[in-house]
Amino acid sequence: MGILQGIFKARDKPKDSLGGSRYSFFFGSTSAGKPVNEHTAMQMTAVYSCVRILSETLAGLPLHVYRYNDSGGKEKNLKHPLYKLLHDEPNPEMTSFAFRETLMSHLLLWGNAYAQIIRNARGEVIALYPLMPNKMTVDRDANGRLFYLYQRSREDTPSLGKDSQVYLTPSDVLHIPGLGFDGLVGYSPIAMAKNAVGLAIATEEYGAKFFANGAAPGGVLEHPGTIKDPQKVKDSWNAAYQGSRNSHRVAVLEEGMKYQPIGISPEQAQFLETRKFQINEIARIFRVPPHMLADLEKSSFSNIEQQSLEFVKYTLDPWVVRWEQSMFRVLLTESEKQKVFNKLLSYEDLKN
Repeated sequence: MGILQGIFKARDKPKDSLGGSRYSFFFGSTSAGKPVNEHTAMQMTAVYSCVRILSETLAGLPLHVYRYNDSGGKEKNLKHPLYKLLHDEPNPEMTSFAFRETLMSHLLLWGNAYAQIIRNARGEVIALYPLMPNKMTVDRDANGRLFYLYQRSREDTPSLGKDSQVYLTPSDVLHIPGLGFDGLVGYSPIAMAKNAVGLAIATEEYGAKFFANGAAPGGVLEHPGTIKDPQKVKDSWNAAYQGSRNSHRVAVLEEGMKYQPIGISPEQAQFLETRKFQINEIARIFRVPPHMLADLEKSSFSNIEQQSLEFVKYTLDPWVVRWEQSMFRVLLTESEKQKVFNKLLSYEDLKN
């Protein structure tokens, strides 16, 4: 007994387990000075496109439950209770596509996807409901057993009298983790690359402000004498000539006043190149080929086909394996695992 207790004590709680507000340790301010979290990141077109491409692609793959037949082959197990849940409706409120799209977007933004498993009295799975990753904490109890703690708030569920926590066992949760250091909880790709995303946000914001000023930097108004109210002159000038709507208007200067524009520095002129680089940087985070983000600068008819094949092999297939193994581990009983399995059909499967 002492040996078993020692083993359990040696298995500390997941070190990557950061739930609820503790996620701010990874998200937050960046070297570019812009706060990055899952919401600000999704406002970037490159991040939104990558998440949408991967989520919709995986959600669109056929998902079936199979069984081994007597000849050693496989056939669809249409009568298995899981078939309708996985293939059609995991719960009365969602289609299989919407369910998988939601969980995959969680996985890409937070590094983990969770769904509550609802079972009947016989222990059969009758429904699956998505859970928000930023409200989930994964931990171990005093005996070393894993458990999940989910935060429920009045903000999300107005009928609740007060905020509460729901204790869930591993058999109650379909957990699909991304890349992590302990194999139990995944890291958020956005949080791990927050400086790259923050720079992209800062670059986009700079471009927006640049064009808000008529795609021209500020300048200096020179007056031969002394101006009594310089702020009033400045405000009057900005109101008349600032912004893209007022660009190319003719300025009328009085009392010998002169306007001296400030030239654009080479660094300012290169911000478009910086934006292009950051798009490729974000595509690299998610392993999405740039041509799928409408960046065709270095693409041709010959290499686009090769990049698409690499996308399936090196990007999509690993995600498919994560999904298949996570579902197989927790949705099927030990006896069923000997004769039943679930499979997301890849494009190679469909082609064959």
